[in-house]
Amino acid sequence: MIFNSSKYITYSFPESLLPNDASPEWNNKADNAWQLTAATLVGLQSVPGLVILYGSMVKKKWAVNSAFMGLYAFSAVLVCWVLWAHEMAFGNKLLPFVGKPSFALNEKFLLSKASTTYYLPMADFVFYQFAFAAITLVLLAGSLLGRMNFYAWMLFVPMWLTLSYTVGAFTIWGNGFLEGKIIDYAGGFVIHLSSGVAGFTAAYWVGPRSSNDRKNFPPNNIIHMLGGAGFLWMGWTGFNGGASFQVGEITSLAIFNTHLCTATSILVWLSLDMLVYKKGSLIGSVQGMITGLVCITPGAGLVDPWAAILMGALSGSIPWYTMMVLHKRSSFFQSVDDTLGVFHTHAVAGILGGILSGVFAKPNLLKMLYGPKTSYGPGLFYSYFDGNVSQGIKQMLYQLLGAFFITLWNVVITSLVCIIVSLIMDLRMQEEDLEVGDDAAHGEEAYVLWGDGEKRSLPLRIHINSPTIISISHQRHSIPINKVDG
Repeated sequence: MIFNSSKYITYSFPESLLPNDASPEWNNKADNAWQLTAATLVGLQSVPGLVILYGSMVKKKWAVNSAFMGLYAFSAVLVCWVLWAHEMAFGNKLLPFVGKPSFALNEKFLLSKASTTYYLPMADFVFYQFAFAAITLVLLAGSLLGRMNFYAWMLFVPMWLTLSYTVGAFTIWGNGFLEGKIIDYAGGFVIHLSSGVAGFTAAYWVGPRSSNDRKNFPPNNIIHMLGGAGFLWMGWTGFNGGASFQVGEITSLAIFNTHLCTATSILVWLSLDMLVYKKGSLIGSVQGMITGLVCITPGAGLVDPWAAILMGALSGSIPWYTMMVLHKRSSFFQSVDDTLGVFHTHAVAGILGGILSGVFAKPNLLKMLYGPKTSYGPGLFYSYFDGNVSQGIKQMLYQLLGAFFITLWNVVITSLVCIIVSLIMDLRMQEEDLEVGDDAAHGEEAYVLWGDGEKRSLPLRIHINSPTIISISHQRHSIPINKVDG
């Protein structure tokens, strides 16, 4: 209804905008549509993104096992999430750091308004947060590829989700004792720091790959690896773009900053590789891509683009140093076999992003996202210009507290989970199975090629009269049939 001088003019909204039984008055169709899209993008980061990335980035004999660990974790987390874990992460408080376990299956619950500030159904929120939880476990798996007993992994996933992930999510995002204090826009601490620390800790308990694999572990398909990395990068549009749970300016800024930081990080990592090793590395560039994505995550919608560029420069250099220099010099890092370097790409980059978010979080963006009475911030950088440095320092201390809590909790709980699982079964595959790989673990191989993990006796020669061809055949198959060519 529009008021015009002395009379009212009635105007009818299009029928598609009117509320009905399927779309209540509180449901914002644009927010709803985007949130479902964002959740799907996050899901695609895991399946097929990380599944392809892992299956291609490891040695050929571990391609199936590595991909399968990601697929299993994704499916197992969803079932656990709706049966008890979602409410432990976002439900009613049981303890200062965890909620009461309960179902997230009731139609009335799932179709209700997500919160007072989110104009979409709770089902959107549950599914989006599941995708976050699932990718955390899949990322963690990157530290354990090439030797973990798959059956032990099947137990590890629900236990770690229940005892570790839900606590971090509830404490920082839910109704825990650090909620409203730590700036973690989309999971720099909750997802990436926890997966990096937990992966490194679990790698310690599981033990290393076989000595042959530690010395020689080439990727079996770099081009496919790049395809998986592409799913990961583009999927981050939903990862950071969906964290505001609305279609607005914060969403647009978060997506823009995400890709800007990532591109900068790749270029810096590549430059360092070329400067030090005289060659650009595609695998290295993928690592730089990941560190850029991780670093911007806790502040994606809360920092200016110039800060995103600076964060990209630091995420392309500091994790590069810890992975390419410090890791090789440190006996501590050498003693733990973190297969894909998840500690560096996620723990180091996650802490870096969390600290930098505490520095560069802009006051007006914090208020835009969290409301005018927000308890967050300001970032240390802006607090100096606002004459409120004490508040900026306070925020930085909270950021450090969050990093300390997530790190300590994951070290302790991951160790506990590994110890419990080890009492039931071996965490690590048997040594003879480690030499075979996928065929021993699953009876399957990624490529139908002769001689890699093959245990059965096969006829090696075709009887042909030509002596020249026989001679060539003899050279081709001179390797003993039971030898494993990893």
